[in-house]
Amino acid sequence: MTLRIRGRGIVPGRAEGEALVSHETISGWGGIDPATGTVIERRHELHGVCFTGKVLVFPGAKGSSGWAGFFQSTRLLGTAPLAMVFTTLSTKSALGAVVTRVPAISDLDADPVELIRTGDRVVVDADAGIVTVTPTPPPS
Repeated sequence: MTLRIRGRGIVPGRAEGEALVSHETISGWGGIDPATGTVIERRHELHGVCFTGKVLVFPGAKGSSGWAGFFQSTRLLGTAPLAMVFTTLSTKSALGAVVTRVPAISDLDADPVELIRTGDRVVVDADAGIVTVTPTPPPS
């Protein structure tokens, strides 16, 4: 069953891909390796996981304003996520989304971190402010 969540587009565009969900905020400064698009924050639930080519669904940014610089580097290096879906928009996450230049949505009418699972197929239409989720069947 397909699910639609409405929100506010932050960076325009449309992207479709596999969801990568984090229940924790991500630190840009020292929390990601921009060269590989991998979360390197030691105690993070996604430690060692690559977000390149995925729709990154997470609560938002933590840490310093260096967050935007690190995520901009992922764009320049070709390791950025396909799109970003934020639970909470902050100035750090908004700036990070803008400099990364991938479709981004926030302020959704339901919590995307609770509704979307890693591996689900997600379409982010930031122009319309809609996230469409097609759940993947649970492993048997």
